[in-house]
Amino acid sequence: MSRDDRSVSDAGGTGAPAWHHLEAREAADRLGTDTLAGLTSAEAGRRLEQHGHNELVERDARSAWAIVWEQIASTMVLLLVAAAIVSLALDDTTDAIAILTIVVLNVALGFHQEFRAERAIAALKSLSVPSVRVRRDGGVHEAPATELVPGDVMLLEAGNVVAADGRLLESANLRTQEAPLTGESEPVEKSAAAIPRSETEAVTPGDRRNMVFMGTAVSYGRGLAVVTGTGMRTELGAIATMLQAVRREPTPLQRRLDQLGRRLAVAALTIVAVIFALGLARGEDMRLMFLTAVSMAVAAVPEGLPAVVTIALALGSQRMLGRHALVRKLAAVETLGSVGVICSDKTGTLTENRMRVAVLEVAGRRVELDGEAPSLARWLAADGEAPPPESADLGLALLLAGAALCNDTAFEEPGGRSAVGGDPTESALVAAAAATGLDKARLESLYPRTDEVPFESERKRMTTVHRLPASLPLADALRSLRTDEGGEAATHVAFTKGAADRLLDVTRQVWTGDGLVPLDAAQSERLTRVHDRLAQSGMRVLGVGLRLLHGTPAGGAAIERDLVFVGFLGLVDPPRPEAREAVATCAAAGVRPVMITGDHPLTAAYIAGELGIGAGDRILTGADLERLSPEALADEVGTVGVYARVSPEHKLAIVEALQGHGHIVAMTGDGVNDAPALKRANIGVAMGRVGSDVSRESADMVLLDDNFATIVAAVEEGRVIYDNIRKFVRYLLTTNSGELWLMLVAPLLGMPLPLLPLQILWINLVTDGPPALALGVEQAERGVMQRHPHPPSESIFARGLGWHVLWVGTLMGALTLGVGYAGWRAGDPAWQTMVFTTLAFAQMAHVLAIRSEADSTFRIGLLSNRWLAAAVGATILLQLAVVYVPALNAVFDTEPLPLPALGACVALAGVVFVAVELEKWTARHRARG
Repeated sequence: MSRDDRSVSDAGGTGAPAWHHLEAREAADRLGTDTLAGLTSAEAGRRLEQHGHNELVERDARSAWAIVWEQIASTMVLLLVAAAIVSLALDDTTDAIAILTIVVLNVALGFHQEFRAERAIAALKSLSVPSVRVRRDGGVHEAPATELVPGDVMLLEAGNVVAADGRLLESANLRTQEAPLTGESEPVEKSAAAIPRSETEAVTPGDRRNMVFMGTAVSYGRGLAVVTGTGMRTELGAIATMLQAVRREPTPLQRRLDQLGRRLAVAALTIVAVIFALGLARGEDMRLMFLTAVSMAVAAVPEGLPAVVTIALALGSQRMLGRHALVRKLAAVETLGSVGVICSDKTGTLTENRMRVAVLEVAGRRVELDGEAPSLARWLAADGEAPPPESADLGLALLLAGAALCNDTAFEEPGGRSAVGGDPTESALVAAAAATGLDKARLESLYPRTDEVPFESERKRMTTVHRLPASLPLADALRSLRTDEGGEAATHVAFTKGAADRLLDVTRQVWTGDGLVPLDAAQSERLTRVHDRLAQSGMRVLGVGLRLLHGTPAGGAAIERDLVFVGFLGLVDPPRPEAREAVATCAAAGVRPVMITGDHPLTAAYIAGELGIGAGDRILTGADLERLSPEALADEVGTVGVYARVSPEHKLAIVEALQGHGHIVAMTGDGVNDAPALKRANIGVAMGRVGSDVSRESADMVLLDDNFATIVAAVEEGRVIYDNIRKFVRYLLTTNSGELWLMLVAPLLGMPLPLLPLQILWINLVTDGPPALALGVEQAERGVMQRHPHPPSESIFARGLGWHVLWVGTLMGALTLGVGYAGWRAGDPAWQTMVFTTLAFAQMAHVLAIRSEADSTFRIGLLSNRWLAAAVGATILLQLAVVYVPALNAVFDTEPLPLPALGACVALAGVVFVAVELEKWTARHRARG
């Protein structure tokens, strides 16, 4: 095999060379291609057989049946299925249908959400293009993009979507929009020059300025590129591979409910064994005891729990929608409450994604535009229209007028204050000039453009030439400048804007405020210090220079010489005003925000400092991460608050390292590059405004306003929901516990069954269901965002819930058993009705008392949850109807209770309320002490 064949066989694979470090000619030679003629059709066909089609391949996709089985296989669902089967065996068809309906609804909902999550690869495929222009057989041909092969020469023009990864051979002002891969909204300037080999360069796709990547778009210029990777061997293919390798972990709630299901299964089997054994020991009929024992086991299972959890999560997702967060997966709603780390992108999430001129620096004078901007409109006024301008403002007027004139941004009429198109940076310059009264529309009418030298990435600057008007303050001031080009009056001015270092390369003099001085070593050092100070403040720094011209100037780049350097403009993408408060809320809530961005480390550090993220923490770049092993990264993640210049692999590694420390991680993102990390994170949060379809399909939640503060609001909502889920778990299990104690102990005392089957069904459907649902809309606990997140491994019975279920269930069982035993011994025919009514009222007292885990019910207000008040009121009225309506007496085998007996039922139920309030009072005082 020849050297070229070996290179081609490895192209895009692990053995491929670092194309960005190779000269363009060397890259083409290694790929065995003629840059002028391209490949022959025969060679392209041979390579197509060798490398396969240029398309993303979906591997190991889960089938619909596999997803269904995953939904059924949870312990709680299997337990409910068993309960339904037993109910059918006992001829309890109503209960069986109700249980199976709940199971089917939950499985259908889970299937829909998981099946939708599998569509991320389909969304990734949508980034491919149908055809591409290539050089083959010595000519230019339109070829199907799926038939591109390594070594093909692609022609790139503005508006094209890049069909494969490639090394640039030529670049004419080429810029590509790489947001799908890097997440950064600024178009990337491309160059065909090789990148020097360095440990810190070209680690991420965003740094490889001489490469183009599949799925990105050409936004400006044109170019020629030789294909280096196709299909799954592209950067997009690498993301697809990672995306398919990632499998979602169960959420904390799913793990807790599964654990609860296992415990309930053990409890049910124990109950069956105990009741069956006790009955046989007493000489009862074996079949009767078996049916009784199994009936009690079914009663122990809170069959309404999955439905109540689903409804609570759905209600929570509706509240989140009102706070601009669209939940795509219900289980994610609760998981948000357990989040310990939020990994957030910078651009658009923590910042406004809007460039703004923050600082002007001219001749040692610094002007900040955060407050009131200086008025410079008098520099454009004709004689007599306005007072003469201040000479001290001449430098500012030259700087901003040059920035607005050397600019291709369009503007709205009248006034030119609102940009409607063009590069975001240029739009920011127009807006800054307009804020001082130098409207672009008026400037261009007074100083019409006569020539231009477009921006090029090699020069990193652009120049426009303008005719000077006859007599205006700014024009007169320009003519008065002496640039040693003869005594002739200047007729034109050339403004040059661009990177400050490239501007200084063609500068001869510097504006000092008092006149012009030569650009000597001292001036050069001073300007470099100013530039570095602005850059270290997280700003993008541009410089403006000018040159006076006499007569009709010669065109071309020759204009860019002997410039007068005027000053600097510092631009920022400002932090969102609400982001700082949101970060502070995170700190109080024990949630650690981490910034992960593709931007420059200095910019990332500045924004992080402004927001209070990672104060004192280290900053790691993509190059640093490349040198770290997974073990070393796991040691570092606890002390790193900002990651800059990172790749998709780095984001995924960071999330996994944080999860390895036991954190529940939320990850935000908007690009294709974020999809693997979004899917791997416990909560993937996609951007709704600028997010790609791939990121949205991979995420659990979509931010409709792309705002970090919305994530924090969602975390608060998640905590409220989990608190409420615990409340109705507390309620349902305590109720079932009380029923079990009653039904288990009564036969031991020689009593008949204290509750009849229909009465048990009434308790489970009426007194359990509506109040439990109403707990799902309970208000937030006091201080919900002033506490640390609960550990993800925490049992649902933690923090006293299990003990509460045990002792309050025992108390409820004892009270109802006591009133029943007394009535039965006294021969009262209504004793079973008293048991039935006391248990129903005790449950209502209990649900009112547990509305808050710590605060008194009277503090939060009896009527503050109107849905619960209505549910309790309706349940009490229905229970009274069962007791006092003759037709219902016959159905439920109840007896009308005299008022003293009813009063006793209410009083005994009140004991439960007082007991729970005393428990909370004790806990509050223990916490204070």
